[in-house]
Amino acid sequence: MKVIAALHGAGPALIEPAFRAQVAATGAFRLQVNLDDDAVAPAMRFGPGTPITAVVTVWTEQDPTPLLAVVRRHDPDAYAWSVEERAPLAPPAVPDGVRADALANLAFLRRPEAMSHAAWRSDWLDRHTQVAIDTQGTFGYVQNPVVEHLTDGGRDVSGIVEELFPMAAMADPHAFYGSRGDEEELQRRFTTLMDSCARFGAAEGLDLVPTSRYVFTL
Repeated sequence: MKVIAALHGAGPALIEPAFRAQVAATGAFRLQVNLDDDAVAPAMRFGPGTPITAVVTVWTEQDPTPLLAVVRRHDPDAYAWSVEERAPLAPPAVPDGVRADALANLAFLRRPEAMSHAAWRSDWLDRHTQVAIDTQGTFGYVQNPVVEHLTDGGRDVSGIVEELFPMAAMADPHAFYGSRGDEEELQRRFTTLMDSCARFGAAEGLDLVPTSRYVFTL
């Protein structure tokens, strides 16, 4: 099982040994922590929800209840979901505890009421995936359709996507879109991506969280 939790106000304590030990004690075997920290301060962030400052991802074969209790020691109002993982563009491996050399953007997606869940899921996972990869300068792309809402908060979130960009993408749109300095290609990629996002409601109503990414084997 993969569990993702969004925290509001939590910070660097999540990458300290004490937190890892607490998570490991619940039976988890892998931990990922994404922090909206100083390294990504210049990046764009937005969304209708309460601002997210950290995202904790845990892989476990155990009941997630004790894990949620650990997370909520850092934020009593954390939102959490169990998700299905798809990695059409797997992020490069990084040693435990080392910050990935990347701007790791996390987007929390909401399904438009006019779309059925099946249609929304198919449009995102089957059609949009290649468009997103082809029109951006990403070197990691992980999709997480929500399987179950583990908290009352965050029930409007239907999927979570993580995209890894070069750090230069915070200030350089060509680095973000992979357009290599070509203005016409930049505009083509931007328009194609926005049109594709609009088809399944990802052009608006999502929370975008820029982060630094850390992974730990427990």
